[in-house]
Amino acid sequence: MLIGWPELSARCERAGIPLRGGFHPVAEDGVPAAGARAAATLVLLGNAGPSMWRVFSAARAAAPGLALDDWTAAVVSALAAELGAAALFPFTGPPYWPFQRWAQRAEPVYPSPLGILIHPRFGLWHGYRAALVFAERLSLPPRDDAPSPCASCADRPCLSACPVSAFSPGSYDVAACVRHLDAGPGAACRTGGCQSRRACPVGQEHVYPEEQRRFHMRAFRRATPPAAG
Repeated sequence: MLIGWPELSARCERAGIPLRGGFHPVAEDGVPAAGARAAATLVLLGNAGPSMWRVFSAARAAAPGLALDDWTAAVVSALAAELGAAALFPFTGPPYWPFQRWAQRAEPVYPSPLGILIHPRFGLWHGYRAALVFAERLSLPPRDDAPSPCASCADRPCLSACPVSAFSPGSYDVAACVRHLDAGPGAACRTGGCQSRRACPVGQEHVYPEEQRRFHMRAFRRATPPAAG
């Protein structure tokens, strides 16, 4: 089925997982086929600010222990079935799809000094949870090519805010970060989220609520091996 961008956006919003952007793939993008037909359009879904978290939190209240990945897979797979699209996720694999590269094709996001993508409006408070691949060539809105806010940020407070100096240009000392999180002084990061991420002045009105920041920090810690030493 051929669907217009406004209706697609509205459906994703109602499902609780906002539409982030899209592009028409070329061979170099590595987008798989949509069923038996070549991919003609890929759109990304995810979060920007706390809107997705509110919907997921309500679902988790009704089903305690519900995992974010499981919720995402259920919601987006249902959308894909309704729309005649194929659903892809960054948390399944192999193969692991290049969501960061696709994001840079879909909207104006750029690598930040912390290594995660920064958005000119949402800052570091956004993410990508899924993609829908269509065999049809959907009409996409004009791309906003706003520049990276990091290019005009002279102070770079994100690099100096970390209490253990885990970040430097082009480098992230994961072991130092994990040791700090596991120690008593790491409570501020465990409960309030990464201090370097919070120090970025861009998108402060879209900062995740504390509950969401704690959730993501716990998930990061579970996924990261214990630090040696």
